[in-house]
Amino acid sequence: MKMSIVIVAFSLLLGACGAVTGTQPPVVDLGERAQLSTEGAGKVPALRVAVAAILSPEGNIESYGALADYIGMQLDRPVEIVQRRTYEEINDLLESGNVDVGFVCTSAYVQGHDEFGLRLLAAPRIAGETVYHSELIVRNDSEAESMVDLRGAIFAFTDPISTTGLAYPTYLVEQLGETPETFFGRTFFTYSHERAIMAVAEEVADGAGVDSLVLDFVLARNPDLPVRVIDRSPAFMIPPAVVSPSVSSRQAAEIRDLLLSIADDPAAASVLAALGIDRFVDVEDADYDGVRDLLDRAESTR
Repeated sequence: MKMSIVIVAFSLLLGACGAVTGTQPPVVDLGERAQLSTEGAGKVPALRVAVAAILSPEGNIESYGALADYIGMQLDRPVEIVQRRTYEEINDLLESGNVDVGFVCTSAYVQGHDEFGLRLLAAPRIAGETVYHSELIVRNDSEAESMVDLRGAIFAFTDPISTTGLAYPTYLVEQLGETPETFFGRTFFTYSHERAIMAVAEEVADGAGVDSLVLDFVLARNPDLPVRVIDRSPAFMIPPAVVSPSVSSRQAAEIRDLLLSIADDPAAASVLAALGIDRFVDVEDADYDGVRDLLDRAESTR
């Protein structure tokens, strides 16, 4: 049965860059629903899957479309991909039950688990690893060699609850006895790691903290990008797939088992390849205690 996928995305605006440059950036209007197929729609409720804008929003839709299609075919139900500008907005949708499944960042999972019972499904394994890092980047021609050298600089954060794009760089600043407000000359949010990388490359920002997996992906695609890493965090457990507390245990187990088995289906090789994932693996809440420790250490210095 050929299932339908409805891609639902909303206007995404890199407003912070406009604040830095003094000009208003264009709005990318992704607000309209694009119905790809109507065959079979309406027979069962759609599975709503929220995707955090870790890469650019357009890239997320393209990459996760194959996975959504596969899930829909296997579960025999339509799938909707839902995006929002911030990680917190996606957590709000998961808490309310307005979406069923989410691919979220680590801090968003920890916050959601501890505040409203967000549940783990599985985590991706990428290039044989299930961990990632926060990497502090500057332009190749920058004289900065560590966070202390970025005092007074313009700094790009990715999201207000990002582990790699906010929590770790903030922790580095707080270890210097300051806060981002007193340490940096100016800060702004890009709402995607790819945009933070490009902000540094294009001299909109002097530095940024970004997801190492995204940086590897961007540099593989554009190896001449003029950015370099000057600090790397300890390893954190990779961002997971999660399920809303409103989803039944039976349904959650069905989705979890499907994710874990994709790599064993030869017909699905292209699905994981589109995301750069080896396979999905089991994961436990305790695996994210390293992120909790980081957030606790940052909080204790305030």
